[in-house]
Amino acid sequence: MDQFSQPYDLFVIGSGPGGQRAAIQAAKMGKRVGLAEQMGVLGGVCINTGTIPSKTLREAILQVAGPRTLVVVGAGVIGLEYASMFATLGVRVTLIDKRREMLSFIDSEIVDALAYQLRRNRVTLRLGEEVSGIEKFVGDQGERVRIHLASGKQVISEAALYSVGRTGSTRGLQLESAGLTADDRGRIAVDGHHQTTTAGIYAVGDVIGFPALASTSMEQGRLAAAHAFGVEAPALPAVLPYGLYTVPEISMVGRTEEQLTEAGVPYEVGTAQYREIARGQIVGDLNGMLKLIFHLETRELLGVHVIGEGAAELVHIGQAVMAFGGGADYFVGTVFNYPTLAECYKTAAFDAINRMSELGIPAHREVRAA
Repeated sequence: MDQFSQPYDLFVIGSGPGGQRAAIQAAKMGKRVGLAEQMGVLGGVCINTGTIPSKTLREAILQVAGPRTLVVVGAGVIGLEYASMFATLGVRVTLIDKRREMLSFIDSEIVDALAYQLRRNRVTLRLGEEVSGIEKFVGDQGERVRIHLASGKQVISEAALYSVGRTGSTRGLQLESAGLTADDRGRIAVDGHHQTTTAGIYAVGDVIGFPALASTSMEQGRLAAAHAFGVEAPALPAVLPYGLYTVPEISMVGRTEEQLTEAGVPYEVGTAQYREIARGQIVGDLNGMLKLIFHLETRELLGVHVIGEGAAELVHIGQAVMAFGGGADYFVGTVFNYPTLAECYKTAAFDAINRMSELGIPAHREVRAA
């Protein structure tokens, strides 16, 4: 029997972060693993068209200047990343989305700060506008693109970038023959172990929907493989960090003010502006901000929201503190390297404690606001 006719312990469809990690995990367990990828190269969307290319382009854009007008259709994560990158280059960007709010899962204060920075870079935001048609034409200044909006408006640009969400690449897999179905966006339902309704078939990554991040997909793939072969593994953490590589960068972990208000959880907020911190002055980011949300009674850290230089790195300090149930008292009682952006945590914690003191809530563990 040749190598291709031998049975596999695990067969993975798709070599994105989820599929890749699942295959590696199973192989480390000594299992015979097969992997299929419809593209001519490995890596899926993450390596070839999504995560890595956009972040690499971001770094290149920050090093050069150029090149004029661009319309970006879709104000999701990827659309905003590209819009902000090109705006940083000096390109006049028009961002169009039929939703009236951007990034509904991000704290609204952070989204407002991003919108402010985008407008400062001459990005025109057309929210609540739906694209009804796109056409190319040749005018006095050469080839152009005309965007027709359902409201009757028109936008003319040198180029257009269409970035309206992701769909699971399930078309053509003949899911029905395996007893499975996908929704209208190609997504497959899974349980807490990433197993589908058909025993022995698992799904991870973009194909199961939000958050569709490389970081979470990797863990989903690893945990799915472990469960498939009966290997004990901790569940995916309930609190996951999100990073948006816009300019400025955004990252968050935990809950937003809107979520806490809806849930009826009492809280207080503390903020630190980068311009208040020596490192912020050094790196020249005077608009960055770190926002901490604490439980009003227990002072436990409930959410971390950052916009500015190094946000996707800085958020991990708060993530670790949240994982161990820490709060405001930890930050005011610890020492951070100087000068670092990490000092924002101490400043924000003192800000929250000052606000609590004004409400007549005493400091815990003899901590006093500075």
